[in-house]
Amino acid sequence: MNMLLKSAALASGLAFVALAQPALAQAVPASKVAVVDLDRVARECNACKTANQALQQQIQTFEARRNQLQTSLQPEAQGLETAVKALNGKQPDAALQTRIQAYQQKEQQAGQELQGQQQQLQRNQAYIGQQIQAQLQNLYKPAMQKRGANMLVEMGQTLAYDPSLDITTDVLTALNGALTTINTTAPAQQQQQPAPAASGR
Repeated sequence: MNMLLKSAALASGLAFVALAQPALAQAVPASKVAVVDLDRVARECNACKTANQALQQQIQTFEARRNQLQTSLQPEAQGLETAVKALNGKQPDAALQTRIQAYQQKEQQAGQELQGQQQQLQRNQAYIGQQIQAQLQNLYKPAMQKRGANMLVEMGQTLAYDPSLDITTDVLTALNGALTTINTTAPAQQQQQPAPAASGR
């Protein structure tokens, strides 16, 4: 019985060795790493510079509108505050209550307007990044192959590297050729369609 068990174990061991041999033959190639500075690419690519300037203008327009709304609402807020203080704790009359409600409505509308503009700015910024990233995805491999690399690491994720591994200039040159313009306004968000009401039978 022992002999049978030993023979079975030996046979399964030989089968394992036979199966393992082809796997050993397909060894992973040695890593040839390249690094890329994506911050520099986004900062220096021609279309990126133009898009960044347009985004800065959008931010300035937003800030100007915010200041305009604050300036227009501030005197009214101060006037109402003075009127309420003059009551010495008494309830405001109907006319003052109407003024307070009208001011609160204006303030709410201003807040909604600014919030909508701020959300649009954030969407625009994300959209610019998406367009750059979409182009870069097609440019990494050719830049790596040109330098004989089979692995690419973002420079910000490295502790140290040899400057000869840096392919940022290659990627930047390729991006300038592939991406000539960037749309700086994100497409409008699609409104979700209401679910059809279930017809009861």
